[in-house]
Amino acid sequence: MTSSQEKRPLESSEQVTSVESTPEVKKQHTDNYHKGVAAIKSEYLITSSNDIIEDFYNDDEAEGGDREQEQPQQKGRRKRGQNKKRDLKQKPETLRLCSTLLDPENVRECSFGADQCRNTHNVEEYLASKPEDIDGVCPVFKTIGYCPTGLKCRWLKSHYVKETGFLIRDDERLEQSKQEKNYEVNKIDPEAKNQLRKKIYKFEISDPVIKYLDSVVKNDENLARMEENKNSQASYVEAPFKIAEKKKINLRNAKIVSPLTTVGNLPYRRLMKTLGADITYSEMALSIPLIQGNNSEWALPKAHATEYPGFGVQIATAKHYSAAKAAETIYKHTSHVSELNLNCGCPIDLLYRQGQGSALLDQPAKLLRIIKGMNASSGDIPVTVKIRTGTKDGKNTAINLVERILAENDVAAITLHGRSRQQRYTREADWNYIGEVGQVVKKWNEKKEDDKEGTDTQPTYFVGNGDVFTHLDWYNGVNTDGIDSVMVARGALIKPWIFEEVEAQQYLDKSATERLEILRKFADFAIEHWGSDEYGVGLARRFMCEFLGFTHRYIPVGILERLPPKINERPPKWKGRNELETLLASTDYKDWIKITEMFLGRAGDDFQFTPKHKSNSYES
Repeated sequence: MTSSQEKRPLESSEQVTSVESTPEVKKQHTDNYHKGVAAIKSEYLITSSNDIIEDFYNDDEAEGGDREQEQPQQKGRRKRGQNKKRDLKQKPETLRLCSTLLDPENVRECSFGADQCRNTHNVEEYLASKPEDIDGVCPVFKTIGYCPTGLKCRWLKSHYVKETGFLIRDDERLEQSKQEKNYEVNKIDPEAKNQLRKKIYKFEISDPVIKYLDSVVKNDENLARMEENKNSQASYVEAPFKIAEKKKINLRNAKIVSPLTTVGNLPYRRLMKTLGADITYSEMALSIPLIQGNNSEWALPKAHATEYPGFGVQIATAKHYSAAKAAETIYKHTSHVSELNLNCGCPIDLLYRQGQGSALLDQPAKLLRIIKGMNASSGDIPVTVKIRTGTKDGKNTAINLVERILAENDVAAITLHGRSRQQRYTREADWNYIGEVGQVVKKWNEKKEDDKEGTDTQPTYFVGNGDVFTHLDWYNGVNTDGIDSVMVARGALIKPWIFEEVEAQQYLDKSATERLEILRKFADFAIEHWGSDEYGVGLARRFMCEFLGFTHRYIPVGILERLPPKINERPPKWKGRNELETLLASTDYKDWIKITEMFLGRAGDDFQFTPKHKSNSYES
């Protein structure tokens, strides 16, 4: 049990005492209050302009991807919408060193031969062509005592003896790193990946499950007829694991980071674990590319060892056959997965048209078949599901859907984002409706416990999601009857230390230096993950810029004249309490690149980064 479970949320009156301490201040807050506008203290406003910062963010990536949309540009305003077709590929080195020569002390034989190899075997020529080394100690060497990137490392001088031509290796630190669980897990076996690519992989678990579910589709087009033919269906296959035989999960009062696309990568999740998160999820993986052995898709279930237990893999799918096969491969070829989460909430048009994500909300029979297929094929890994209130505004369908899901007794947890697909982020999440759905789950758990008294039954946990940006939001959620915990998405991107605030039960006015240290830690984790060579540094810089695309939106509580802050409030133009704080708040992506240079060295002339949002594609 985390310490936050033993604490209470602070009363709202306690929260505002330090901010609204005098009648004069209270009156000023009332006079200056405008809905949707962050209340900045007057001394931090840029008086030359009263304009509101026009950052037209499309935050659908927090639910699983970019939504392609264009909005007309108004005269005198920044461009809106997202930059389509961003070119984010990092250019490779002009002269590349053969991987057999990375460690001069352990040179391997090149299978192509020095004359036929596309990469150079001339070490001196390669070292002379490299950019100047980055100052400081290589993050990888500092952490594990050895840098596998070897001669390609951009911090080479920190672990290379030029006189001998050998790399430095700290065996004691290497062993200590293993004991500290500083390694990555869930790497699929290359042979299994090759079999998936060649379509010769044997799906021993899921094949009979798919045969069973195909019979359901063929003979019973709706759930009612499926129930009528229950006896005949049982002859095809039975799920090898019941819910009670799955791994146990406990989400009660857990501090949960939502599955996040692009920014929700392994270094970010590892960072969040150091900042108090209990549960993390992979970026959304698509089932078809998984069962095709796609390299980029199989990179998504990878996790840092510190994420487990409490690491879930999220998949999106439109068909029960691909869901079942993906579940089987994840079960067989990963070792550190606590749950398998089905995405039924992603709103982006591309997935929706393919019948994935939130499209499943309007096809409950198909959704139930997918869950059945995943449960029967995922071994001891429990299955959870993430949904929205519905697909259309004013037509909430989650209660009926949740009742049907619970009737199948198939899921270990249900997460509800309190918005419809149509609503997107234009209005606040509906926590009243989330509470109503929570009551449905609570009554189901009580009924199940009464029906199976004396048995070890696992409850179905219910998690709320939407607009959680402060410790008050978090406690309001977990203290609502029927809600077991709260999942945080954008709040954890803009303010990564949000769970520290939950533990402290108060706002933390992080200094610019403290926030910069968080970014430094992310940079180190990114280099450990993507590598310390030129290509790895480019990837780390790119994803750090993506991260800064959220963190720059944070407004320090010390310059706000009214609390609590709201996640969708936009500020007037403001300056920080020092130059660094102002820099960290810059909406200019070129300033984001400058921040990365503090940790990753100067960005080369060929480094390319295009912000996701057009409102950031300008120069200050």
